[in-house]
Amino acid sequence: MRGPARWLILPALVATMMVVAVVPARADSCAVPWGSAAKQAGSLRTAPLVATRTGRHACFDRVVFEFRGAATGYRVSYVDTVVAEGSGRPLPVAGGAKLQIQLLDPAYDVQGHATYPYRVGQHVADLSGYRTLRDLVYGGTFEGYTGFGLGARARLPFRVLVLTGPGSYSRIVVDVAHQW
Repeated sequence: MRGPARWLILPALVATMMVVAVVPARADSCAVPWGSAAKQAGSLRTAPLVATRTGRHACFDRVVFEFRGAATGYRVSYVDTVVAEGSGRPLPVAGGAKLQIQLLDPAYDVQGHATYPYRVGQHVADLSGYRTLRDLVYGGTFEGYTGFGLGARARLPFRVLVLTGPGSYSRIVVDVAHQW
């Protein structure tokens, strides 16, 4: 093709290629690359745990651990039996699979005052209606380590995120996928 006609076709071709390149993947796809192997990061710190909360999302259920200060450390893995911090006493955690969560921060401040209002073995969240999560049990705090047992309906992929803010607070987040 010669002359001005080819200059009209070229922009149309480029525009078509651009549209194809920016079409997102299907939003209803919940495939995750997380896996179910143990995950750990960070180091022992002194930011006290102050709260936990949970949430439901389209592709996963979430637990958020909130700290006053910068928290970075965790160890999370599937176990047969969840145990309490310090004593090693087994904790009753409902669900077909259990995650032992160890946060590398205490549930008390530098003066030794408790900053988290639950007792060892206490169920700390109502997970009725959640697709994947079944139970969240406080495992206590000992020598700067704080534990939880998280019950899920099955051994499913999970991820752990460390988030900063708001302000001087930080969060460690555990997401458990609804499916493989």
